[in-house]
Amino acid sequence: MKPSAQSLPAAAIAGLTAVVFAVTVLAQPPQAQAPAPAAQESHHDHQHPAPTNLKVLPKTMTGEEVHELMEKWEGSLGAHCNTCHAEDPKNIGPNGRPRLNFADDSKPEKQTARLMYTMTEDINKNYVSKIESSEQPVTCGTCHRGHLGPEPFVIPPDEHDAPRPPQGTASTPKN
Repeated sequence: MKPSAQSLPAAAIAGLTAVVFAVTVLAQPPQAQAPAPAAQESHHDHQHPAPTNLKVLPKTMTGEEVHELMEKWEGSLGAHCNTCHAEDPKNIGPNGRPRLNFADDSKPEKQTARLMYTMTEDINKNYVSKIESSEQPVTCGTCHRGHLGPEPFVIPPDEHDAPRPPQGTASTPKN
């Protein structure tokens, strides 16, 4: 069957219309889409209120500065906020768990952290700073290296202290 002369122009017009429509749609800039609900929930914009119980850190530090320092300490110690900060059972967060009371001094770990911070500041000010070639201050990570309790340092055996094979054995080179 041969297409009629009238159906050919109609088919060409329909095809041309589809091409024009597709080009028009594709040429438009993408519309801004609202983020998916899961994406909105995953973004947390935390406000860091001014600290209220600074005893060894400078009292001029902002909430953001204290938060950044605490994050460094967490990494250096392999710890989490609740290592030093007590939960407040009267203040429940959206996840159903108690929020932390950062001003509370009841955990002994917080007192230890203050003592260790004072120690590192003293070492840096009174000792490290007096060594001309010293460019790196002592930090929590200097000793802790990601562990809450620093790993004991074991001096590697020196090759001069290693036991030697007896003379005249196969492992002794002969001249």
